[in-house]
Parts: sequence; structure tokens; C-alpha cells
Amino acid sequence: MKTTKLVLTFLFGALMISAGIGHFLKPATFFPFIPDFLPQAAINYLAGILEIVVGVGVFIPRFRSLSTLGILVMMLLFLPLHVIDVFKENPAIGSHQAALVRLPIQFVLIAWAWFIGKKIA
Repeated sequence: MKTTKLVLTFLFGALMISAGIGHFLKPATFFPFIPDFLPQAAINYLAGILEIVVGVGVFIPRFRSLSTLGILVMMLLFLPLHVIDVFKENPAIGSHQAALVRLPIQFVLIAWAWFIGKKIA
């Protein structure tokens, strides 16, 4: 179980680093998810930095617990954005079908983050 959990932790870390880099390489992709009343560029780059930091953190045993908690919190904070996207006339993710598929994926990511963050007895 420990090995499986470690593999899932590192996989999620790599996913977070990759997504974080994406915020810098293709920032316009993320702008539609950011509410209009917030500064899009600043929020996008901040999210990218945070994703990279928590992603790297899971590879460092000393920071792993804090990083997995950070991933869980981020996934929970992103959830409302994906719910809102389902109800938009023109979803940020592209289509209503894509938004409907993406929403349950967010719940899987939340469960995954919770699993990798909990202590093994």
C-alpha cells in the first residue's frame, strides 16, 4: 500500500508541476476559468506558481504532507470554477459535454488528493 500511495503521490506531483507550467506556456487557456472580477493574469500566474510549488513539494519527504494538503485545498478551491463552467453559455473548457465530463474528474482529483494526504496507519 505504501508503494502504491507513493507512486500516486509522485504522479499527482508531476501532474501539478505540468499544469503549473501550462499556466505560463498557455495562460490564455486558463483565463476563461477565472472570474471577471479578479485580475486574470495575476491569478493565473499565482495558480501556476502554487501548482509547481506543491507539485515539487510532494517529491521532498519533509514537505510531502504539507504539499498534499495544499493540493487538496487547491482542488477544493477550483471546484466552484468547474461547477460554474457547467452552467455557462460558452463553457471555458470548450463545450457543455466537456464541462460535464470535467466536473466529475474534479471530484476524482479531490479524492486522490485526500487519499495521498492521509496518514497510513
